[in-house]
Amino acid sequence: MKWKVDDFLKEEITKFGDLSLSKKVCDALRDMGFEEPSPIQSKTIPLVLEGHDVLGQAQTGTGKTAAFGIPTIEKVDPNNRFIQALVITPTRELAIQVAEELNKIGKYKHIKTLPVYGGQMIERQIRTLRYGIKVVVGTPGRLLDHINRGTIKLDHIKMLVLDEADEMLDMGFIEDIEEIMSHIDKNNRQTLLFSATMPAPIEKLTQNYMNAPKKVLINKEHLTVPLIDQIYYETKDKFAGLCRILDVEGDGKFIIFCRTKKGVDDLIAALEARGYMACGLHGDMNQAQRQRVMKQYRDGQLDILAATDVAARGIDIEDITHVVNYDIPQDHESYVHRIGRTGRAGKSGIAITFIEPREYRQLRSIERMIKHRIVRGQLPTYADVLELQKESIKEKLLAILEKNNYSDYHMIISDLLDDNKYEPVDVAAAAIKLALEGSRKDNKKNDKLEEQFKNSGGAPGMVRLFINIGRNKNIKPDDIVRFIATEADIPGNIIGSIDIFDRFTFVEVPYNVAERVISVMDKGRIRGYRINVEPARGKNNR
Repeated sequence: MKWKVDDFLKEEITKFGDLSLSKKVCDALRDMGFEEPSPIQSKTIPLVLEGHDVLGQAQTGTGKTAAFGIPTIEKVDPNNRFIQALVITPTRELAIQVAEELNKIGKYKHIKTLPVYGGQMIERQIRTLRYGIKVVVGTPGRLLDHINRGTIKLDHIKMLVLDEADEMLDMGFIEDIEEIMSHIDKNNRQTLLFSATMPAPIEKLTQNYMNAPKKVLINKEHLTVPLIDQIYYETKDKFAGLCRILDVEGDGKFIIFCRTKKGVDDLIAALEARGYMACGLHGDMNQAQRQRVMKQYRDGQLDILAATDVAARGIDIEDITHVVNYDIPQDHESYVHRIGRTGRAGKSGIAITFIEPREYRQLRSIERMIKHRIVRGQLPTYADVLELQKESIKEKLLAILEKNNYSDYHMIISDLLDDNKYEPVDVAAAAIKLALEGSRKDNKKNDKLEEQFKNSGGAPGMVRLFINIGRNKNIKPDDIVRFIATEADIPGNIIGSIDIFDRFTFVEVPYNVAERVISVMDKGRIRGYRINVEPARGKNNR
């Protein structure tokens, strides 16, 4: 059954199954954990599928990549060997991010998306372009390079997307964009433009290069929940942090939000392995399973419930003490709906959000939208947790000793003690540590960035950062300190030396906050000028 656009405009779309999408795309969305469209997706996707040009005004974090990515992949013909869709983005980071999402959406249709951007060898991109690439995501400068070389041909483009158009305007790319668009037949293409703001040059662009675009506006709402203490914790090991919070705040009733169904299942499995009484709630559960879980939760048999946003709808329990955003929500509306599960009926509540350093900017965006400061918290140390658990651990060990059913483990301990390398008390302490903390593997995801930090040329314990703005823009040390201290939420007195040159600046920040500082500063503005920030190249890294 095919739907008409008018049908979607009359009623809210609540499931991706309501859209006229192929099974292969729906299967890919299911794998990605998508359960329901965000507001911009529910308004945009039907219009694009009907063939309209779309002008979307929405902030970052509203789900706009999927809003244009889903219908774009749906409309690409896998049997056509030419490039059929082009997405233009302002930065290489966004190009990579968009390409990754489009490749996931196109998984079962076998639609390959390639990001092209400066800073990567163009020869490698040229080689890849020869192997059935259907969608290209690129920055304006590198796209023009390929177009001039003839390695990207736009003759068969039927879908053109301009993502974060106002950012591209700020970065001086408007002429490059017009040059690229001039190579594509306006009458044979569908154009989608997304921008947080609509300055005059963007409006002019829409008039000159789009065909009667349909406008989609996602309004910013001022949403607050005054009786809730809102705290965030920054950590690279969210699970360990969550366990410490659960141990310290053990008397509460928790609801923990994950982004995907798989995330819920994985978290529950990990919590159960640690001995927590927890259960999950997500869209794959039937009504009987859902009712059983909710009864256990209401009756106090379970104190921890992990859920996706969709599965948590309809939960109306007044004694929830803690809401935990294990995965940071994609937009401020989701954040407010989540944390509104606590602090009900005049009671206070606690909302906890876990973030990795790279997610700090997204947290700041949510703060600006809800006009409320989320307070930085300090995770309890293992010593804090152990102090609280000391008596409980002793009681559990005594119970095991009294049952005398641990002889199977004697051999392991005997082997460790045979060479007299370890004291019995150390072996016992290590066993307790293993039972409580598990065996954590090294996280290699950030190895490359940490290597850059070590080789940045900073003083001991500091990372030296490069900023592409300097004396010629009247930048002063106070500007740098104020920006970092305010945006990264760190004391100004821990910022190290600042060296301002004519066109660039070096600043040293403590190693443990360097990733966060880069996250909030890069693509930010100082004195109205947009900046780029990255680890400086030390002597060993040049």
